[in-house]
Amino acid sequence: MERLLLEGGEREKPRLRVVTLNPEMLMLGMRDARLAAALTRADLVVPDGIGIVWALRRAGNKRQQRVTGVDLVETLLARMALAGLKIYLLGGKPGVAVAAAAQLVKRWPQVQVVGCHHGYFADEASPGLIAEINQAGPALLLVGMGVPRQETWLAEHWSELSVPLGIGIGGLLDLWAGRTVRAPYFIRKIGLEWAFRVWKEPQRWKRLRVLPEFIWRVWQGEKESRWNM
Repeated sequence: MERLLLEGGEREKPRLRVVTLNPEMLMLGMRDARLAAALTRADLVVPDGIGIVWALRRAGNKRQQRVTGVDLVETLLARMALAGLKIYLLGGKPGVAVAAAAQLVKRWPQVQVVGCHHGYFADEASPGLIAEINQAGPALLLVGMGVPRQETWLAEHWSELSVPLGIGIGGLLDLWAGRTVRAPYFIRKIGLEWAFRVWKEPQRWKRLRVLPEFIWRVWQGEKESRWNM
């Protein structure tokens, strides 16, 4: 990823569209063909949710670790700040991306936020927005418009964008803007960040209703694998 950011976004060079996967996103993709296409055609999928890590470990990847979107992106920002990394922030309610940009520049003054735009735009506005992003010339495009829109928008317009690296980041803009808070380290360490987020945002309980089916499907997959051995 760092090499891509250094080399720039010329079309002939490798590009990466990154998905930070969690169980909710995976289960929704089983019912939404557009999201399924966006997930399966991604250049890189990282296990953001602890449920994905659990499933991978049960499938034999015993050393699989969680790679959260926030840790992935902030590591890139920290490592690439001195190189003057150019980023574009897309998503959130009006004003959120601008507030997030201000906080990022405070943390990493060398990072260049070359543009911001909220996520509440009509589909018809996409061509103009894409032109604006390409004109700004970011090396990293961060899209936080929620599931499934951020994945489908980024996937379906990827060929029109000239950025070398694009990542769907969910509610990360709200976090940077100070509208939400992250779980304390010890809670993240034991894999209960999801519970902390539900406690802080009770409306998230509705989104957890897919977990029983997700667990059942993982177990069913294990049974089928054993029968096919």
